[in-house]
Order: sequence, then C-alpha cells, then structure tokens
Amino acid sequence: GDVYKRQAAGVVVEAKLDQGKGVVTTILVQKGTLEVGQILVAGPAYGRVRILVDDKGNSLKIASPGMPVQVLGLNLAPEAGDGFSVDDNEKTARDITEYRERRLREQQVIASTRTLDSLFGAAAGTNAKELPVIIKGDVQGSVEAISGSLAKFSTDEVAVRVLHSAVGAINESDISLAKATGAMIIAFNVRAAPKAKDLAAREKITIRYYSIIYEVMDDVRAALSGMLSPDLRENFLGYAEIREIFNITKVGKVAGCMVTDGVIKRGCKVRLLRDNVVIHEGTLKTLKRFKDEAKEVKSGLECGMAFENYDDIR
Repeated sequence: GDVYKRQAAGVVVEAKLDQGKGVVTTILVQKGTLEVGQILVAGPAYGRVRILVDDKGNSLKIASPGMPVQVLGLNLAPEAGDGFSVDDNEKTARDITEYRERRLREQQVIASTRTLDSLFGAAAGTNAKELPVIIKGDVQGSVEAISGSLAKFSTDEVAVRVLHSAVGAINESDISLAKATGAMIIAFNVRAAPKAKDLAAREKITIRYYSIIYEVMDDVRAALSGMLSPDLRENFLGYAEIREIFNITKVGKVAGCMVTDGVIKRGCKVRLLRDNVVIHEGTLKTLKRFKDEAKEVKSGLECGMAFENYDDIR
C-alpha cells in the first residue's frame, strides 16, 4: 500500500501549448498519489496542479500510480522524458526550477561556444560547415519531428546542429543565443513574445515562422546548399488585436480590431493567434474603416476584419 501513500513522482510524456489553457502536460504517475492543488516540479517547470484530466477526458481530484494524466498549471512546458516530483513548498520549487533553468542556459552557452569554434574552424576550412538552429514549437511532437528530420540532413561538408529546441513562444534568451551563434530561429506555430520581438528587431535577428514541416525542411536544405537568400518566405506586415466581435447579417462575424504594430492590408494573409499559438491561417475577407472598405489600416487605428471561411474569433 506504500506505493500509493507516498508523494507522487513519475515522468513527462508530452507537453504542448494550448490556446486558452496554456501549458498542457501529459505525465505518467509511477509512484505515489498526485492531487489537485499540489505543487509539481518537472524539469525546468513548476506550478500548482489546477486541473487533472484522465485519458477519457474526465476531471480528477487525484491520480494514482500507473495512470497517464494531463496536468494544467505549469509555468512553462517541460520536455518529454523529464522526471517530475511533488514539492510542499512553492519557494523551494521555484528555487529548484530556477537552478535547473540556469544550468540549462549555461549548457547552451557552452554548446554555442563550441559551435562558434566549429564555425570559425569551418571558415578556416578545417572541418565540416555547420548550420546552427534554434527550434521552438507549440507541441513537443512537432519540435522533435523537426529536430529529428534536420539531423538527417548532415553530409561530410555540411551539418545541422540543433543548439536548443523547446515548446513555447520565442523568448529573449533564444534571441541572445541566436545573436551569439548566428543561429537560424525556427518558430513552428508559435510567435515571439513582445520583448523578444523588440530585442530581435534591435539586434537584427530574423525569426522564421512556419506552420508546415516540409517548408522548414526546404528552407534548411536551401541554407545548407548556400542558396538561402535573405528575402523571407513571408513579409511581416503588422499585428492587430481583436477588441470586439460584431455579428453582421450576410457577412457573419466581424472582428473589431486595433492595429497595434505595422500595417494591415486588404487581401493579405493572416494568422489568428490565441495565447501565442496559431489557431487559424488564411486570408482576410474584408478590411473596413468604419463603414468603408479600406486598402490599408496603419498602427494605432481601429478597423473591422472578417476572415475567409472562418468564424471562431473571440
């Protein structure tokens, strides 16, 4: 009976960013009993367990050994394979995860120094050329798939080195790492946090946004063969925030928006983001200023937008 009484411990199976829910972590409880409200520490992540859900979608108060469950409440996404444990004290949990995150950063710096050495070595013609990359995505599965596929690209002359890969939005430390190493930043179905976006603009670091894995492969293949031109597949125009929703007969739902950055143009391609996760990709159907169709709407102005064949706006 002891296996049930002790505090829960086990392993992380999967972690993803979910619109509206935040970080959703699937864990396997190996020993002990996990309860809602307990403080969970998993790799560099921690948090109070807000919700436990079993594999059938039922909400649980407790999870017993041998059970795979989804947990909501962690501050960031741990990696698949990270161990987890329960801590009684939130401060200790925070200290542990801060220490782990610091160690992870230090390892990244060491890896990046090695990469810089190898890049200089490459310049001197002593060994294979390396393309350093940083991969951030919305789900552990897609991050691993991209890392795995890129690893297969290596030949005698050129190789891809994944400096850092994780679930989550692009943050400032990703930008710093890219600046130190000249790495290519790959954002798969996630965006850059505002501070990271500003830092990237200041440091002239390019973030490449993707939602299709083979497009990532195409670009990296092109970069390896030295053909990657500086012009991007997508030309970023601007950001807008949805402030209100209007139901208009014959048109459907129209989003009343404030343009917060750049410019929005009629007929441009759009991505709808909820909690830094891309939930829809398509085309702008209408762009209005008050009652009139507009060619473009600049930062600081309000406008009405509707999307082609898509209505789930909030």
